[in-house]
Amino acid sequence: MEIFFSVLILLGLIGLSNLLNRFAPFVPVPLFQIALGAVISIIPPHIHLPLNPELFFVLFIAPLLYNDGKKTPRDELWSLRAPILLMALGLVFATVVVAGYFIHFRIPSIPLAAAFALAAILSPTDAVAVSSIASRIKLPRRILRLLEGESLMNDASGLVAFKFAVAAAVTGVFSLVDATLSFFLIAIGGLLIGAVLALLIYRLQGWIRSLGMEDVTLLMLVQILTPFLIYLIAEEIGVSGILAVVAAGLVHSIDTDRISSPHYRLRITSDSTWSVILFLLNGLVFVILGLQLPDVGRVIFNDPNFSNGRVLGYIVQISLLLLALRFVWVYLFWRVGNGDQQEQSELDSHRFKTSLLISLSGVRGTVTLAGAFSIPFMLGNGASFPERNLIIFIAAGVILFSLLTASIVLPLLSRDPNAEDEQAEKQQELTARVALLQKAISVTKEEMTPSNQRAAMELISYYNQEIREMQSLVASDIDLYQETECEIRLLGIKAERAEIELLLSRGEIAEQVASKFFDMIDEMEYMLTTRRKFSMRFSFLRLIFRRLFNKLFRPSAVTREKDKLEEYKEAKLKTCQAAIQAISNNLCAENRMISTGVITRYKEMIYRLSSSREAAESPQVKAYKKELRMKAVQAERDEVQTMYEKGSISRSVANKLRQFVNMVEASLLDEEPEHG
Repeated sequence: MEIFFSVLILLGLIGLSNLLNRFAPFVPVPLFQIALGAVISIIPPHIHLPLNPELFFVLFIAPLLYNDGKKTPRDELWSLRAPILLMALGLVFATVVVAGYFIHFRIPSIPLAAAFALAAILSPTDAVAVSSIASRIKLPRRILRLLEGESLMNDASGLVAFKFAVAAAVTGVFSLVDATLSFFLIAIGGLLIGAVLALLIYRLQGWIRSLGMEDVTLLMLVQILTPFLIYLIAEEIGVSGILAVVAAGLVHSIDTDRISSPHYRLRITSDSTWSVILFLLNGLVFVILGLQLPDVGRVIFNDPNFSNGRVLGYIVQISLLLLALRFVWVYLFWRVGNGDQQEQSELDSHRFKTSLLISLSGVRGTVTLAGAFSIPFMLGNGASFPERNLIIFIAAGVILFSLLTASIVLPLLSRDPNAEDEQAEKQQELTARVALLQKAISVTKEEMTPSNQRAAMELISYYNQEIREMQSLVASDIDLYQETECEIRLLGIKAERAEIELLLSRGEIAEQVASKFFDMIDEMEYMLTTRRKFSMRFSFLRLIFRRLFNKLFRPSAVTREKDKLEEYKEAKLKTCQAAIQAISNNLCAENRMISTGVITRYKEMIYRLSSSREAAESPQVKAYKKELRMKAVQAERDEVQTMYEKGSISRSVANKLRQFVNMVEASLLDEEPEHG
């Protein structure tokens, strides 16, 4: 029960950290999570979770690196293979040698082998921390891919070097030839085992589906178990489990690309499920890191053999050395590799700044701390491992130093004062909106069947028209576009309200019907006039919950009586026509294109309402159309998350797109009363 209670608190801290980040977006979420983890271990109920390195690697690192392998673009990774290998192998071993001798020189009480072990565990960058930092800043795409590729590969090299350094410290025996041979066997073996096992698992999934078992739950269970099984099998064989799950992730992405039309429902379920799993694992990694810090610090600060100021000085010196070594290495070897020559030339023209960006982005994380905790307590002769507590404390201090430095300095360096950031963001949003519409078309085509073909073709035509409108605005001001569109939609809503008031005063509609219209008009008006993002989201959620409450506990007269439903449709036709008339009267050269788009939406609604009375099959067509649009909306929402994770759009653009998708979904709910 105590463990369950602790897990619930940690999950609550993850949610709280993201909420705090909304109010202070300049502070990375990992720092909030580390701070909250540290606080909850100090104050009641004093949560303490001992860090078991083996469990930590299989439970957290395996699925996170597997997902990174799936998401990382293979073509870009391959074009940067040379610099990635130089960073993941050459820089790691250079760090072990240089930092190892420096640590032993500055802290003679740490033997040379133990100093090499500390340097080895400090050498790998953390993929989770790198992704968290990179999501907040505008790093050049080439730099971002280099960092992702490095963090995928250097865990294995750093941990293998750490393993041999610890073995040398414990036994006093070390062979460079054996260590080098063992490293290549472990690394290559891990890649091969991961690739082979992934192929077998995906063939198993294909066999299950060939039996006609399109059970999404069963297939998702296989997907979730994949990284854990592959990691455990690879480690049991004696090769690198980390490289095995990375290779499995890459094979997964290749296999997905090879299948021309994967099951859409499985893909949606997979994306949604993994997004939740990764959200929780990413958060727990840093919260658990925060939980360890007070205990680690308490041991050193209470030890009379160490001066607190001197120990903190060691952390700063080692951190600066790692930063300087990384900078020199990148500056010397950055020209290696192929890729976009224009982008490469642009980066070369700012070589110092580029090297500094890559150096500061080398954030250390929980892989470092987990490795430090795996240091044995005793040597082979029965003596205590020298300065084990100090090594763990230094590792934790370097992690915090790298996170804080990257969080403070990187946003300043990555900001280009000569670039028109706002205009670039506007164009990014416009391009992303076109991508969302294209995704909607793709999903509609996948879901098209003989029975819903008419509805699907009408939707595809509508989406294509929207794309043409968006593409015509590539060179224009999207902020002005959104502001103008908002004004035009408000003008239409005002006309709808006036029309309902007129119909009610004439007695042409019942009061219940008018009340429903006024409720929906109020909601849409509120959403359009709200400027604060939080209020916009709150308004959307309020709309959803109010509709759910009414449907469960207060079914309206409109949904209970068929004649009221027809009355609603008649009134909706008249309000749409009134809105079109009002917008048409306001047409001018500046707003003609945007006004036409809004009018087209009203005409589409009129067409749906009118055709439902003229054709017997129309209610079914309308139902198909609404179902397809709701599926497209969900696909667009998932696409926003995918683009954000790939770095194609910034956090602010992702938030704007989510608001846009929410607005579309709200308008779909507003089309007509629910049928009870």
